[in-house]
Amino acid sequence: MGVGLAFVGFGEAGRAFAPASSVPAFDIDPARSTTATLAEALKGATAILSVVTADQAPDAAQEAAGCLTKGALYFDMNSVSPETKKEAAAVIEAAGGRYVDVAVMSPVHPEKRGTPLFVSGPHNAAALDALSALGFTNVRPVGDEVGQASSIKMIRSVMIKGIEALTAEMIMAARAADVETEVLISLGGDWTAKAAYNLERMQAHGRRRAAEMVEVAKTLEALGVVPVMTNGTIVWQQEMAA
Repeated sequence: MGVGLAFVGFGEAGRAFAPASSVPAFDIDPARSTTATLAEALKGATAILSVVTADQAPDAAQEAAGCLTKGALYFDMNSVSPETKKEAAAVIEAAGGRYVDVAVMSPVHPEKRGTPLFVSGPHNAAALDALSALGFTNVRPVGDEVGQASSIKMIRSVMIKGIEALTAEMIMAARAADVETEVLISLGGDWTAKAAYNLERMQAHGRRRAAEMVEVAKTLEALGVVPVMTNGTIVWQQEMAA
């Protein structure tokens, strides 16, 4: 039997993961949706991929819980804290769904369904089978508890998104001092290209990344780590967003 796929959120990640543009999908932007309502998108779906922005993830789970098919796998691919995912899991499981914590570990382009995914939770076996059937080729189970996959993603983002923020701060200062070229040369390697790439990513995705970094800060605080650098990253991601 095939896997009945549906999407909650159909932006960049959703479209990259979809096997066809006609897949059932509901997005808060009507221009992206392929169905009129969320209930229509989820009707009969056995695998639901939630790919919304971090700030929308809790509401997405709450609304999906009201219309999902009993036993459906709910793949929460959103960049949110372990605690946020545990709260979403409780909502989905109470509605009869099966919640899967998924961490998307790199940009979805150009690999699309070859993008590395980490999964965790009590439904790993079923999740791996379903993702394989849907064409995902780079999936790694990292634990049997919801929150393990997201912990890895959140903590990793301190470095990945933080480097972007440091790049922005460096470049803005270098341009103000009219020494950008010399600063980049002094770093060695291919920092001219790296800096351009980091700034482009922030300009294109800064708002979404800032929302993610708010979740990262929550993760660090729950672990007893003061998010000094992460709070600065939030500011720079917001500042650089187009």
